[in-house]
Amino acid sequence: MEKNGSYTIVDININDKDSNTNGGKDKNEVKKNVAVFKTQRERGERDYIGFATLPEQVHRKSVKRGFDFTLMVVGESGLGKSTLINSLFLGDLYKNRKIPDVQDRIEKTTTIEKKTMEIEERGVKLRLTIVDTPGFGDSINCEDSWRVCSAYVDEQFRQYFTDESGLNRRHMQDNRVHCCLYFVPPWAHSLRQVDLEMMRRLHRKVNIVVVIAKADSLTAAEVRRLKTRILNDLEEHQIQVYQFPECDSDEDEEFKQQDRELKAAAPFAVVAADTVLEVGGKRVRGRQYPWGIVDVENPRHSDFTKLRTMLISTHMQDLKDVTQDVHYENFRAQCISQISQHAMRERGKLKRDSMGNNPESIVITDTDRLLLQKDEEIRRMQDMLTQMQEKLKASDKKHDSIIDV
Repeated sequence: MEKNGSYTIVDININDKDSNTNGGKDKNEVKKNVAVFKTQRERGERDYIGFATLPEQVHRKSVKRGFDFTLMVVGESGLGKSTLINSLFLGDLYKNRKIPDVQDRIEKTTTIEKKTMEIEERGVKLRLTIVDTPGFGDSINCEDSWRVCSAYVDEQFRQYFTDESGLNRRHMQDNRVHCCLYFVPPWAHSLRQVDLEMMRRLHRKVNIVVVIAKADSLTAAEVRRLKTRILNDLEEHQIQVYQFPECDSDEDEEFKQQDRELKAAAPFAVVAADTVLEVGGKRVRGRQYPWGIVDVENPRHSDFTKLRTMLISTHMQDLKDVTQDVHYENFRAQCISQISQHAMRERGKLKRDSMGNNPESIVITDTDRLLLQKDEEIRRMQDMLTQMQEKLKASDKKHDSIIDV
C-alpha cells in the first residue's frame, strides 16, 4: 500500500496466464515467408523484394512485448461497478474486497485502488489495470472527490513524462489512464452537479465514456429520455466525452453498420451480472427476477454487448492513441512551457545580478555571451512549442477535442 498526498494506492496483482503460446506459430510464419521469398527468387521474379512481411514482423514484436490498458471506473457506491468489470473481463478482481462497517463509511473519503490482471487470449497478452475510486460521492461535501481523481491522472502523466525524459527508456511502463467509465445512477433525471463538476475537471485529461448503471430498473422510454437529457447536459456545459473516430471509406458495410450502432448507443445503458443462468438450454449471464430473466448480452435488454465491443474489440487502440496524441501531448507541452519559462526567469535573474548596479560600465563577459546563447535557444524552443501546438490543434479537430495550453 502506497500513500501519495490525499489518496491511497492499493496495488494487487492477479496473474492468469495460458500455457499455450504462439511461439511455434511465429516460427512457422517465418519459415513460410522465407520459403515464399526463395520461391519467388528461383522463379526469377525480381519485383518481389520481401518488405511485404513487415506487418508480420510488427505483429510478432507487439505480441511478444504485450499490451497495456488502464481503465478508471468512477461512480458512487452501489451502482454495480465491480460487477460490470467482472462481467467485461470474465474475472473476479474483487474477491478479496472487505465490506466497510458503519463507522468506516461515515469517515470514508475518496481513495484510489489499483488492481492489475494479466490476461492472455490466443497468444496475445494484455496487462489490464483497473483504477477504482471507492468513496466517490458518498460524503456530503464531494469537493474532495474530483480532486483525488484528477490528481491521480496528473500524477501518472507526470511519472510518464519523467520516465520519458530519462536516460533509460527501454523498460518504460505506461500507467496513464486510457479510459474513464463514469457511472450515472438510473434514478437521476439528468446529470447532477457532482457529475458535471467531475467530468469538467477530467474531460481534458482522459477519455470519458458515460454509462447509465442498472438500466434494468428503467423502461425503454425512460432510458431514451435519460440518454437525451445527458447528451443535452454535456453539450450545454461544453463537456467533451470520448468521440468515436470516423470510419474509413474502404471499410466493409458490416463494420460501418456496427460503428453506427455504437455511436447511436452512447451513453451506454448497461446491466451487469456475475451469475450464470440456464435459459432454454443455454447458459447466459443474467439476473433472475420474479417476472423473468434479464440477459445482459441481449441487446434488447442492455447495451452491455455494445460497451464491451467498443471498449475491448474495436476502439481500445484508439483510446490509447487519443491518450497519447491529445491528452498526454497537451500535458507535455504545458510541462515544457513551464520549464522554459522558469529557465528564462532564472537566467534573467542571473544576468541582472552579474550586471550589478552600473550596467553601462560592465563589459560583456563570457557569462553574458552564454546567457545570450541560452536566451536564443529558449526562443527557438518556444517557436517549436508554437508549431507543436498548431499540430495539436489540427489533431484536436480530428478527434473533436480542444487543446488549451
